[in-house]
Amino acid sequence: MSLCLSLVSEVSYSRHAAILVDADNGNILYEQEANHAWFPASLTKVMTLYMTFSALSQGQVQLRDTMTTSVYAARQPNSKLGLRVGESITVEEAILALITRSANDAAVVLAEHLGGNEENFATRMTAKAHAIGMYDTHFMNATGLPHQWQVTTPRDLGLLAYKTMNDFPNFYPYFAAHSMFFRDQEWRGINKFTASYPGAEGMKTGFTCGSGYNLISTAQQNGKRLIGVVMGGMTSPERYQLMTAMMDAGFSNNLPAHADKHISAIPEKILSTPPYQLGCGRDAPRTSYAQYTPAPVRHARAPVHHISSHKHPVRIAKASKIQRYFAKTSKPSKAQPIRLAKLTSKSHYHRSR
Repeated sequence: MSLCLSLVSEVSYSRHAAILVDADNGNILYEQEANHAWFPASLTKVMTLYMTFSALSQGQVQLRDTMTTSVYAARQPNSKLGLRVGESITVEEAILALITRSANDAAVVLAEHLGGNEENFATRMTAKAHAIGMYDTHFMNATGLPHQWQVTTPRDLGLLAYKTMNDFPNFYPYFAAHSMFFRDQEWRGINKFTASYPGAEGMKTGFTCGSGYNLISTAQQNGKRLIGVVMGGMTSPERYQLMTAMMDAGFSNNLPAHADKHISAIPEKILSTPPYQLGCGRDAPRTSYAQYTPAPVRHARAPVHHISSHKHPVRIAKASKIQRYFAKTSKPSKAQPIRLAKLTSKSHYHRSR
């Protein structure tokens, strides 16, 4: 399916959420349901990495510190490195494993090393998220594996990416890694956008049946740097197509006028529950998305602290004006594989990657 058809089809085009941010000044350039609750899947690992970078900056840990794999960490489902109980992995290797392979076992090893156990670490993740302005985010684990109370919004994740770039400029380049070495073996990255989009700098993929296919991406062209978040793609190619269209429009300045609003501004509160995006997984709704009529979104001032249920079917919406605008004005990028320099470390998922 062509990019244009994927953007404007009223039959097959799925509801999704997105945001585009100017990384140089933090202004929001485009948003679509950016304050709506969504399951983060493995985009959670960007927060796990933010916590790791913070610990490194404060001297609490070192890149070459070794960590030991627990029974609990070794039992994590795919995507993972297949760490064995008692096996050692360095902090740097774990960082690269999260970025290139979305390794759940490595994420839990980091969580246990920094927080004592994953539950304590998740509590700290949530506290830090709120401290930096991610007011509609709550974490229950370090991996992004399904949990009905683990929720976020595209706006919050855009802010997290912006904060990561600015708070940890020495560690941000790790997101550009295309592969890592572990056990004398090269493990190649799974992020196709980072590998192929012109000027792509990195970030993270995510997928569970509840969230659909998610993506945070950063890229720079002609001195302009953008941050994009797409949540809820129905397929992996669709998330890359949506991100490409949004980035292309941003770099070519083909976006409709948008009121100046900084990514750190307190967002409008929306009383919402995350849609269950795909028909797979044990928690999949029984109602077909084709039979479902979207309910109106209610607005409220107070944030939602508890999510009562996440068993919501996929919501289908007609293409918005901005989607049709993208379809008319943006062209698919002539993506050439970009092989950024490998980092020096020698060191798929009910899935979350």
